[in-house]
Amino acid sequence: MSRHNTTRTRPIAARILIPVATLIAAAALTVGTGADFVSNSTNTANSYATGTLTQSNSKANAAIFSLSNLKPGDSVVGKVTITNTGTLASTFKLTENATNGFVNKSNLTLRITTAAAPTTTVWTGTFGALTTAGPLALGDFGAGEAREYIFTVTLAQSADNTEQGKSASASYTWDAVQTAASTYNQ
Repeated sequence: MSRHNTTRTRPIAARILIPVATLIAAAALTVGTGADFVSNSTNTANSYATGTLTQSNSKANAAIFSLSNLKPGDSVVGKVTITNTGTLASTFKLTENATNGFVNKSNLTLRITTAAAPTTTVWTGTFGALTTAGPLALGDFGAGEAREYIFTVTLAQSADNTEQGKSASASYTWDAVQTAASTYNQ
């Protein structure tokens, strides 16, 4: 009887694909069978809101004082209340834009005081010279804080005839700037 060689030869593609497929299946099983612990948490309702920086002026767009026919020794007194109506503390400053038409400018003086006891002089000097060196610092106002200021303008008793018919005028601007920024650790 004759003998035949019955050994089969596999194609090359099958010899490569079968081991690769086996490796891929093994990798998928290894990854898929692992256990992972998972945790999460949420912080809800985080919020942020800005404050406000506003002010009120009891005599906004009006004169604090006004007098005609002033004579030597006369004074005119006016009051104004400035209120920080915002929610932020603010640093206030006062600026004067004035014209003093008197021959001897020092014959007309301005004195600004606080109305609250004890009365404190905020500024005193020649009318029109309030802010020649820059705005007058009034300090920090807390939210809702109000301060009343008294303005007194006086024509010197020693003013002579050269001051007849003279005039002076001023406008006052109250500026507020937020106080220094803060960091809030919570």
